[in-house]
Amino acid sequence: MAIDVNVRKSLGSFSLDVAFSSKGGIVGLLGASGSGKSKTLQCIAGIERPDEGRVAVNGKPLFDSGSYIDMPVQKRRVGYLFQDYALFPNMTVEENINYSIRKGRSKAERTAAIASMVNRLRLDGLERNKPAQLSGGQQQRVALARILVNEPEVLLLDEPFSALDSYLKEKLMIELSETLAQFRKDVVLVTHSRDEAYQLCDSLAILSDGKLEVFGETKAVFAQPRTRAAAVLTGCKNVVAARKDGDCTARIPEWGITVTAAEPVGDTLCAVGIRAHSFKGGERKNSFAVRFVEEIEQPFEWVLKFRYDGQQDKSPAIWWRFPKDRYPRDIPSCLGVAPEDILLLYK
Repeated sequence: MAIDVNVRKSLGSFSLDVAFSSKGGIVGLLGASGSGKSKTLQCIAGIERPDEGRVAVNGKPLFDSGSYIDMPVQKRRVGYLFQDYALFPNMTVEENINYSIRKGRSKAERTAAIASMVNRLRLDGLERNKPAQLSGGQQQRVALARILVNEPEVLLLDEPFSALDSYLKEKLMIELSETLAQFRKDVVLVTHSRDEAYQLCDSLAILSDGKLEVFGETKAVFAQPRTRAAAVLTGCKNVVAARKDGDCTARIPEWGITVTAAEPVGDTLCAVGIRAHSFKGGERKNSFAVRFVEEIEQPFEWVLKFRYDGQQDKSPAIWWRFPKDRYPRDIPSCLGVAPEDILLLYK
């Protein structure tokens, strides 16, 4: 199982330029609104036609501008799950699934296919219900049944949890993960939530302003985002302009300090990032004097904000985040961070 995407498209003042290749599993497209996530999905599905490039699933080209291939949407064997699931409100579960089955199958084949989907997606007893009579999770499973009944080669999920409250979202994320594991399909998941991306995706493409910032194994991308935009999108609270100062050191003018990293610093360094949980109070490596600014109580954590002694008041404060049961006995006068926790960012 594999999906290869390399597409470019101009849309007025917006330009899309995205390329990635996955050998299976769930690929996440993470980015802010307007970054090109859904447009990339639409190019894979054939809803949007790229200006140039190539899209292939399991080695078979769906689009290839160099070979003049542009397979029609209905022939691509691509399943597309929309944000609102797009169920027909006046149809029952059975009718919704039946409506999506491609032409050419006999009545007996249709009946067997519907029964199989109902069983595999745990919809037994709901066959006669209409969407308004279903829970959010049940609606999502019906929408997936409509797609999977046609045995697509790849599933495209466009922010499937965007309209849900946090409790329901967590529940449906677990359900969706179990369903996708059962069907073993290539999946491309669009999300603006780093938590969804980290929990669900095997590999991750981070998009910003229509461009691919970074692509790789999800945990590796979070550990070393490599670009400023990727660091911010993966939740790094402390990102600041920096320049190379030595082989393994970087100067941060805004903070008035020089930090030591665990790896060589490249000539094109433009910023460094330090995750809010990486700081430690007291004397240690990369330790500098700080002054306390404020504290923020969150449901399960504390955030303490500081500024370095040489940092101007107009500069954003540094975030230090830790669990509620680990509040320091005394507010530290120095904060340190291990060299391996210095994120070197290059564009």
